[in-house]
Amino acid sequence: MFDEAIKKLEAEMTDIKKALAQEIPNEINRAAALGDLKENAEYHAAREKKRNFEARGAQIVERIKTMRSIDLTKIARDAAGLFSVVTLEDLNSGQMVTYELVVADLVDVPNGKISIAAPIGKAIMGKKVDDEFKVVLPSGPKEYMIIKLQTIHDRNL
Repeated sequence: MFDEAIKKLEAEMTDIKKALAQEIPNEINRAAALGDLKENAEYHAAREKKRNFEARGAQIVERIKTMRSIDLTKIARDAAGLFSVVTLEDLNSGQMVTYELVVADLVDVPNGKISIAAPIGKAIMGKKVDDEFKVVLPSGPKEYMIIKLQTIHDRNL
């Protein structure tokens, strides 16, 4: 289930390793050659870039580890959870919207894939068909009802 996200993260990790092995050391060496390291803004910027790349690499390693440790069989069968597809009715406008709840690495809002960590994703988690809930979004407070729910178990993923 997480294969797509893990592949994206592994590709990013490959780019990071390449930059840390080649590009960034070259930048640091070029900047160091300019002279006095105490007052060398280019040198300090290159060192900061290196630290940022190393930190992101560590984050990626942890994200992959976490994804591989999630037991999808333990996700509830009757309530919204990771990889559920939910159809909501906006109780104020009557409009319907469908979302798939995904991990942050798979978010694709134009295609209805929202993070379980986003405000609406958090609000949906654990809800069942006919449950009503309120959520504060950047556009303002909204009230929804779950009209249809397909859990990961229903979807045979």
